[in-house]
Amino acid sequence: MTAPQMSEMKTWPKTWCVPQWPAAANVKAVCTSRAGGVSISPYDALNLGLHVGDRAQDVLTNRSLLGDYLGAQPVFMEQVHGWSTLELTQSHRQAGVPPRADACLTRETGVACTVMVADCLPVLMCSGDGQLVAAAHAGWRGLLGQDGVGVLESTVEGLRHAAPGYTHKDWLVWLGPCIGPSAFEVGGEVRDAYAQSGESALKAFAPLGGGKWLADLAYLARDRLGRLGIEQIYGNDGSPAWCTFSNPERYFSHRRDRVSGRLAAAIWRVA
Repeated sequence: MTAPQMSEMKTWPKTWCVPQWPAAANVKAVCTSRAGGVSISPYDALNLGLHVGDRAQDVLTNRSLLGDYLGAQPVFMEQVHGWSTLELTQSHRQAGVPPRADACLTRETGVACTVMVADCLPVLMCSGDGQLVAAAHAGWRGLLGQDGVGVLESTVEGLRHAAPGYTHKDWLVWLGPCIGPSAFEVGGEVRDAYAQSGESALKAFAPLGGGKWLADLAYLARDRLGRLGIEQIYGNDGSPAWCTFSNPERYFSHRRDRVSGRLAAAIWRVA
């Protein structure tokens, strides 16, 4: 698989990442980089997180700029590293309090399903006919979930509920940038928890010594999606170009910087 390809749209910074996938023409999607906003160091420049210590007015300006870039209203959630999924409607465009969830979907136009990340994995989904889109925030906790149900299973179930006639063959998935397998250090308890979810997950872990492991978050997501029967998976293949930690000029990374801004991945429908 190739490294992330850049947007050719002049209004978008060249370092933004646009999915290369066979989505329907009415489905639009993008993942931001650090470029394109007004925040100052260490949040320079397009920090989209209100909860990380940046000046609120700068963040709100950045969010407004994002909406201008998209031509749609990004709906930000209060993400809690969980696995609840929310269906967005036009009413969420002007909602004063962000909905509490880690995944969202919509069948309406002009509403952008949006997730913020700074090492966690952004996952964008759509139906092959372009009638439904979804976005999920997948850290290791939300991805693992409980009793076999994590954020990806919850998102797919939400899509199935919204469109009962669809099957697993109808879904396209794009994995965005996240902390890569050369940088994502976890404890043995994380590996053990995933081992209980299925032997195939163990392939995502490489021994580091001292009871520590390096984990491949993108592989874990592909593994979970594969168990759901989803075959059309694009984007992050775990190679260095996708690693938020290893590309400081392009991506925010909480693991690397501790004080860090947030990227956003968004997907939306146009008429």
